[in-house]
Amino acid sequence: MDKNFLHLENEQLQALVEELSLEYFGLPFVHRAFFNNRLRTTGGRYMLKSHNIEINPKQLKHFGLAEVIGIIKHELCHYHLHLQGKGYQHRDPEFKQLLEKVGAPRYCQVIPGTLNKKQTTHIYQCTKCELVFERKRRINLQKYVCGRCRSKLKKI
Repeated sequence: MDKNFLHLENEQLQALVEELSLEYFGLPFVHRAFFNNRLRTTGGRYMLKSHNIEINPKQLKHFGLAEVIGIIKHELCHYHLHLQGKGYQHRDPEFKQLLEKVGAPRYCQVIPGTLNKKQTTHIYQCTKCELVFERKRRINLQKYVCGRCRSKLKKI
């Protein structure tokens, strides 16, 4: 398989996962692997019930095939350990050892624009003591009052 292309289809991803499973783990991957466009902050995920692996296509777009191969190896660690009844979670020593053995990263790279988005803040002020409140979510001014003096609030 040519590893220099930047666009993979689900069938090619499936073949790549099967190939990496045999090469690094010596065990076959007999479930499905596919791209999931809805993944936002994670590079991939292993599904415990279906045993499928989902990969974030944005990782391929931003960081290339080498990063996706690392993510696949990481998810295959979850996959094989879970199927063998061993510790498959990030905190388990068996998982950490297998990651190191196959050269898989513990975390993937952060996709630009997915973290540190500035939250919209709503600023409220008490009409009596003038205490200022900053909130991420809007509050109902008919329902809530100042926590200090119990007076009405106004939005600034």
